[in-house]
Amino acid sequence: MKYLGWAIALAAAGLTPTASGAQTPTEAAPQATPTPQSATPAAEAPATPTASADAIGSQANVPATAVPAPGPAPAITFAAPTPGVGIPNGDIGIQQQVTAVGQGAAAFHNGPLLIMCAGISLFVLLLLGYTMIKFRRSANPTPSRTSHNTLIEVLWTVIPVLILVAIAIPSIRLIRAQYSPPPADVTVKVIGNQWYWTYAYPDNGGFEIVSNILKEKKEVAAGVRFRTEADGPPLLAVDERLVIPAGKVVKFIVTSADVIHAFWIPAFWNKIDAVPGRLNETWVKVDRPGVYYGQCTELCGARHAYMPIVVEVVPEPTFNAWIASKGGTPKGAAPSTEAAVTTTAAPAPAAPPAPAAAVEQPALNQAVTRN
Repeated sequence: MKYLGWAIALAAAGLTPTASGAQTPTEAAPQATPTPQSATPAAEAPATPTASADAIGSQANVPATAVPAPGPAPAITFAAPTPGVGIPNGDIGIQQQVTAVGQGAAAFHNGPLLIMCAGISLFVLLLLGYTMIKFRRSANPTPSRTSHNTLIEVLWTVIPVLILVAIAIPSIRLIRAQYSPPPADVTVKVIGNQWYWTYAYPDNGGFEIVSNILKEKKEVAAGVRFRTEADGPPLLAVDERLVIPAGKVVKFIVTSADVIHAFWIPAFWNKIDAVPGRLNETWVKVDRPGVYYGQCTELCGARHAYMPIVVEVVPEPTFNAWIASKGGTPKGAAPSTEAAVTTTAAPAPAAPPAPAAAVEQPALNQAVTRN
């Protein structure tokens, strides 16, 4: 009987920790239950992708709407050049201009300037012919000893001055229009390198693209991109084009990383040097979408002839899509998108606690004030 009592006591002591251990899982069960439940849909997600997508869309509409926005990659397809516009075609004279400054300069060059040049050349030719015939040796065996003529000296001083003034007035007006740009809608930083170009878009996220000349098919290895007719003529096609929007004022900040280059697109009438350590500015406003070709026009080294410039002017929606495809953001679009996401997402979690605090806090303040 003595040992039986000890056995009962030991059995009671052994059952006590078992009961406490059984209570512990029971209390922890509500905390551990969500873990298996959350893991179960994850395991079943591959079998029912539609259900999981619907669940995600129903739980948070804002992320579902915002996800496609940052990651669209609608990379635009390069347009083929238009014969006779923005591309050398062997014609004599200035390329067809597509900017207001270029059209004014071409009109001045092809109109008053050429007329004055032709008039002066014709006058000098007739004067030389008259002199050779009138004062030839056979007709004048005794040459004239005249050494001074006031009227002639006044004329050959005043007439050239008037001609220069007639050229200077429209020229100064053209220079003022070219170097007094309106407020820019898009800014592009152009950097000349030996022997390629770098284009940066500081207003659109600061991304950069590098533009190199495209080689011919016979000059590259298999699988490497080469020039096609859609890219442009030989020695002018590039792998990355400078893309700008149509109808917008685009400011070019031009500089160089090594030696002096020159940024020049003939159809834009904008030629400006790229000087190391210096920022030069020019601008364009092109209303006609298309492809326009240019070159470096400053002797910059052994491969000076192999750093062409290709500018593609596209409609603004296409420009914004191209900016997004390069990882940038359209000007002014990022702040509005973030604000929309913040105002849409914030009220959902913040709405429930706000009324509770608003109801209780004034009561406490009133009570304190009354006391």
